[in-house]
Amino acid sequence: MSETISTDSSEKPNPLMTWGGYGLALLGSFLFATKGIYIKLAYDYDVDATTLLALRLLMATPFFLLVGLITWWKHRATIDISRKTYLQAIAVGVLGYWFASYTDFEGLVHLTPQFERLILFTYPLFVILLGALFFGHKIKPWALSAFAISYAGLGLVFITDMHTKGGNITAGALWVTASSVAFALYLLLAKPVIKKMGPSLFTSWAMTGAATASFIHFGVTHKVSDIPVSAPLLWLCLGLAIGATVLPSYLINFALSRISAQANAVIGFINPVITLILSGLILREVITPSDIAGTILVLIGVALYSWLDQRKPQPAKG
Repeated sequence: MSETISTDSSEKPNPLMTWGGYGLALLGSFLFATKGIYIKLAYDYDVDATTLLALRLLMATPFFLLVGLITWWKHRATIDISRKTYLQAIAVGVLGYWFASYTDFEGLVHLTPQFERLILFTYPLFVILLGALFFGHKIKPWALSAFAISYAGLGLVFITDMHTKGGNITAGALWVTASSVAFALYLLLAKPVIKKMGPSLFTSWAMTGAATASFIHFGVTHKVSDIPVSAPLLWLCLGLAIGATVLPSYLINFALSRISAQANAVIGFINPVITLILSGLILREVITPSDIAGTILVLIGVALYSWLDQRKPQPAKG
């Protein structure tokens, strides 16, 4: 397919493409940061995680199908993608857009959006660990030191919330940690498939696979009559589907076609800050000194990782 990206190591990266990838990842991360706000607002209307996720994908999937059809039509003469690659895109989509989303939605039943975002924000650590375990990537010792700082911040917020909100915090933290691991694995698995299919077609197939899994899950556990239909809830679901799903999904995948999974992961450093601000302004959540201190520690850890990762030794001149 014409969108396939060359992996020839002799080609020099295009600075414009690279910086464009950073910009796309930054905007996508900002929009993803609004997701927890939509979800917490929707939970006020007596909807559970499974139903809310199904409504989200019911509204979002037509856009993905439309973009996929347009992409296929434009490139139909040059498309040469195997059935295996299509199945890989569906499987990766189920992992990254259904399982990771469902576990995250369940976590938000118990957690504040800012704490949920802080936990998700540590997924670069799982990118590093899973990359080393399954993809032959090297673990850099300083990277683990940087993330130790981030986890110190998470621990501070966790202990504070345990004192004020009880044991449900542990269940929520476990749900969101599972989401973080799944999304890290998604990033690692998605990149080679995106190179074969291109970001537009991949995203359409991946999200369609996720929607199918979500509808099956809902059908097994719920009845259609269980959906608490109301205008405010439907508007929130629409915002969740378009502003926090469709747009950032394409932005992140276009970014992945230009920059590394690790770079894409660390660029999301704005997520906790944006979510913290929106939680206070929109949800009227009480922002404690522990929230601020924990957020700062998480940011320091990830920013340190990002800075050290850029300081790659230059090859010696002969």
